[in-house]
Amino acid sequence: MQKDLFLFTPPFTQLNTPYPATAYIKGFLNTKEIDSYQMDLGIEVILELFSAAGMTKVFDYALDQNSILNNNSQRIYALKDHYIKPLDGIISFLQGHNDTFARQICTDHFLPQASRFDQVDDLEWAFGNMGMQDKAKHLATLYLEDLSDFIVDCVDDNFGFSRYAERLGMSANSFDELYTELLQPLSYIDEIAISILEKKLKDIQPKLVVMSVPFPGNLYSGLRSCQYIKNHFPDTKIAMGGGFPNTELRSVKDARVFEFVDFICLDDGELPLELVSDYVLNTSSKSMGELELKRTFVLDNGVVTYKNNATRSDYKQLQIGTPDYSDLLLDQYISVIEVANPMHSLWSDGRWNKLTMAHGCYWGKCTFCDISLDYISLYEPIAANVLVDRMEQLIEQTGEQGFHFVDEAAPPALMRSVALEILKRNLTVTWWTNIRFEKNFTQDLCHLLKASGCIAISGGLEVASDRLLKLIDKGVTVEQVAQVTRNLTAAGIMVHSYLMYGYPTQTIQETIDSLEMTRQLFELGVIQSGFWHQFALTAHSPVGRNTEDYGITPHLKEIGFANNDVQFTDSTGIDHSIFSNGLKKSLFNFMHGIGFDMSLQEWFDFDIPETTIAAYYIEDCLNKEIFRSIKTNSKVVYLGNLPLIAPCKKIKKGKEVTYLDLVFHDKTSSFQIEIPEDQGNWLIDQLELLQPTNKISTFSQIKASYESKFNQFEPFWYSEEMEILRANGLLVL
Repeated sequence: MQKDLFLFTPPFTQLNTPYPATAYIKGFLNTKEIDSYQMDLGIEVILELFSAAGMTKVFDYALDQNSILNNNSQRIYALKDHYIKPLDGIISFLQGHNDTFARQICTDHFLPQASRFDQVDDLEWAFGNMGMQDKAKHLATLYLEDLSDFIVDCVDDNFGFSRYAERLGMSANSFDELYTELLQPLSYIDEIAISILEKKLKDIQPKLVVMSVPFPGNLYSGLRSCQYIKNHFPDTKIAMGGGFPNTELRSVKDARVFEFVDFICLDDGELPLELVSDYVLNTSSKSMGELELKRTFVLDNGVVTYKNNATRSDYKQLQIGTPDYSDLLLDQYISVIEVANPMHSLWSDGRWNKLTMAHGCYWGKCTFCDISLDYISLYEPIAANVLVDRMEQLIEQTGEQGFHFVDEAAPPALMRSVALEILKRNLTVTWWTNIRFEKNFTQDLCHLLKASGCIAISGGLEVASDRLLKLIDKGVTVEQVAQVTRNLTAAGIMVHSYLMYGYPTQTIQETIDSLEMTRQLFELGVIQSGFWHQFALTAHSPVGRNTEDYGITPHLKEIGFANNDVQFTDSTGIDHSIFSNGLKKSLFNFMHGIGFDMSLQEWFDFDIPETTIAAYYIEDCLNKEIFRSIKTNSKVVYLGNLPLIAPCKKIKKGKEVTYLDLVFHDKTSSFQIEIPEDQGNWLIDQLELLQPTNKISTFSQIKASYESKFNQFEPFWYSEEMEILRANGLLVL
């Protein structure tokens, strides 16, 4: 099965779904008729390691090394036979097979338990008596995490399910520590990865290996893999790209990096990789100095050289093809549930097809974000019909109807168009994405998104302070966030909010007030999930490029290798890290619907100031009436069913008048309206035309149609009968 290009993602990313970079690249290569093979090395290592045979070897190795030292590891080793016996069945269950095994997993005393089970949630509260599949996944996840803890304690302290040796890649301004580690003998995990990689390379015999490194936790194992390739397949060239090089390696100078790779490509990888491929496959007699490359580092005469001399323009999103997930072990990924939170499970449970609605960010102003880099700054949306074409192609290829749109911030206008296109084609899909909580997410738009299959939204509230939101240039206010999250929640879309603390100039009072805002949002049920993270200064953000404007002093170091996260001193002198435990503990409780009546002081073991936020601030925000005048070009869609019709007679002003009794049935309820016969017949015709499978009408077209038969449209549009319809599927978008 010889192929010219071999694409791989090194260990580790997600257990439940492949990282999409190689699938995107393979889809593009297909359009150029360049044959390739792709592999997620991480999932293959996990499957070999977490098997009865693999874990038996782990226990034997730990005993030989005399490394079983702490009480938890000794307990696991003492129960090793109980851990090994169900392991293959557990993995099969988490891969979506053998569903009936869930009942056994949930049985008391079936799974051995070590420290991971000490903090187990109230399972009956979290999953109920019948949520057995999810409950079993959660228990099985804890069981695997016990085994992971044993590996970390006794075999390889760099191991993690979604990362490996992450500390070596994070903010590694110098290559020294990583290089020294790479000169050491292979670790236990390295041995497994290299043995799998070796078999695949002998089978594929590629001329060019393309390695995607999305995160710091993939870097060490990626370079280990490249080291092996260089030593045993010296004629094979290696190109590296992905999220880590794009953000961290833009200033790389250390020539030793090129002992492991030949090319480092930045930003959109299609054209840079095409040019590298052309060199390797067709024109390898050229010297490095003669090459035309796009955004690519090479080693030329012993010096790290950045080459961006190709005159060709990058490909448009329309030209890069549909991601291709072939070759990947799609039916062998492992769904896990680490915490009993439905939003968190989206990241780890189930396999999602990954797509992007738009390249870059339509807002592109947030001051903590890498808006100077192409992956944010170059905004290019994909036409809705093309995007839904790709969805249909992926459903056919993968058999999966779930989609995670991995946008920086999905644009609401495009989300509307995509939703309408999904409904027009009568597709049944499930999808979720990341947004800005901006005012265009009206109640009607949220209902449309839900009808098209949107189940969840994540978005950045960041710091729940209007002063800081303005400084961040987020373009939203706390009031606006509250109203948008209410609209989403009311439509049945789950909401996850990213929360930030420690932003430059943030005071202690603002941190506490932000927590109070968050408490109220959760108590009122408009946000269901969240995550606090401490502000990190990146070199490519407006804050990182203009530190003096934000009252911080960066601790700059000489850059030989990676450059992104920057240590700094804040002019406030506040150690924001002391708030971490209290913020996360309170949020954990809020997500479980408890702790709302506790004072904020109770979450912290040091004194904090009283909040200055009024007790009903968020409720007052939600109670404000919002009137938006309808634009003439607004689209009007009817998502409901056509009514059953029964004529009836009424006496109006002493005359008998014929009315229509219209009875509407939806999936869960019914309602009815009475309307004069002539208006009723017009309305029924319009409702049929307004269904999303038909051509979309505008408000001005409907108004003109009505006024061609009757009097002014506005009194009819704002009548009680139409208000009932507006609340039951008649949407203005």
